[in-house]
Amino acid sequence: MKEYIRKRVLDICNHILETKHTVRQTAAVFGVSKSTVHKDMIERLPEINKRLAAKVKNILELNKAERHIRGGEATRKKYKEEKED
Repeated sequence: MKEYIRKRVLDICNHILETKHTVRQTAAVFGVSKSTVHKDMIERLPEINKRLAAKVKNILELNKAERHIRGGEATRKKYKEEKED
């Protein structure tokens, strides 16, 4: 693995652990695609550090489980704002 990829993987890992951001939020912060973030965390991080990979995987699974709730809240907020206008 090239050094710049290894550094990016660890930077993204630390960011997710500190902020609990979603893959989409993290991709925006680092200026990479969601696919890159996902591949870095699911495939490359376990090769570097299995313990950190397990922690990140738990956060990503929690975000995935809560995704439908966030989507529903966004829709509710959208229609509430339209009604007020």
